[in-house]
Amino acid sequence: MTACDSTMRWASALSRQSQPEAAIGECVERILDQLEGLPVDLLFVFASADLARMAGDWLAQLQLQLPSRVQLGCSGGGIIGAGSEVEQPPALALLAAHLPEVELVPFWLEAEGLPDLDSPPKAWEALVKVPATAGPHFVLLADGASFPVESLLGGLDFAFADAVKVGGLASGGNRPGGNRLFLGERSASRGLVGVALTGNIAVTAAVAQGCRPIGDTFQITHVEGNMIWELGGKPALQVLQEVISALDEHDRQLASHSLFVGIRMSEFQMGNGQGDFLVRNLMGIEPRNGGLAVGEWLRSGQTIRFHLRDALTSREDLKLVLQRYRLEHTGNPPAGALLFSCLGRGEYLYGEPSVDSRLFAGIFGPQVPLAGFFCSGEIGPVGATTFLHGYTSAFGLFRPRR
Repeated sequence: MTACDSTMRWASALSRQSQPEAAIGECVERILDQLEGLPVDLLFVFASADLARMAGDWLAQLQLQLPSRVQLGCSGGGIIGAGSEVEQPPALALLAAHLPEVELVPFWLEAEGLPDLDSPPKAWEALVKVPATAGPHFVLLADGASFPVESLLGGLDFAFADAVKVGGLASGGNRPGGNRLFLGERSASRGLVGVALTGNIAVTAAVAQGCRPIGDTFQITHVEGNMIWELGGKPALQVLQEVISALDEHDRQLASHSLFVGIRMSEFQMGNGQGDFLVRNLMGIEPRNGGLAVGEWLRSGQTIRFHLRDALTSREDLKLVLQRYRLEHTGNPPAGALLFSCLGRGEYLYGEPSVDSRLFAGIFGPQVPLAGFFCSGEIGPVGATTFLHGYTSAFGLFRPRR
């Protein structure tokens, strides 16, 4: 292997060292060993909150020890790398890529600089400094408290309809302004950092929402904003009560604390199973008039189905999503991957560590480098639209386009 090798290569490393110098040294050594002398083009950096607070002191050191064209990342309430998920103790994870024939365009955005939602595509192209004709894909990391992520996703979907957008909201801070974003040697607590990737790289998103459908599908016949009043001409709460009454005892208990609403994304695709719905929180009920408040803006005529979430369902849903990717890309597995997982998953959900990472390794093999973090919200597509999710594991899977 030589420094002029033209093959895409990825490498990941994780350190549990509590001191930045030691964590950087451990990760860099492992990355260099895996890349065998190849230069690093793109370096993702994910740090636990205590390490991230000191990032202004060590990002330059990392760049010196492991030079890269683009270095970006953020803080996380849990850190993922090299097959493990570290949810509480200090940790640093790196995902490094040698990307010949790939152009990288980094950007740091502030809320005040976003175009109006009715702006033309050219305004969004200027914002991220890449034309739609270049066929980019995007990795996005944001501070959710200071940046309107959903507005950006709507603009990027409008201007870059064919682009994959994946990422997550920084986490780990215990107060407003406590999360950190990294780009190059800079660390700050506001805005959004991202990178556009063009050229010989294909990016695929795999989003596991961790829920299973229950009952029948229902058409919304009366809705105001996010409040559903009628389903199929009947009070929405009455319909929900009928669905729950038909469940077995286990699922009725589950419905008392883990009940969600799935919204069919396309009425032209009539699938009714897992993966066919955008899953959103059931935020509350209005018992007097039988309404249901849902965490999404809705319209009459849409189809919904109620969903339940538990550890077994989350495992099976993730396995199904990743197996579907493997079947669709037989003979062309991912060369590297990012994992953006909800803070509500991990040990909190499964009762054991590293479940999602182990499932990934079991399907693609431990040789595929993986890194990421536990997020306050996950970015990924359902159907042709990109959403900000909760309770999901969203993967960005990278392979050569050619």
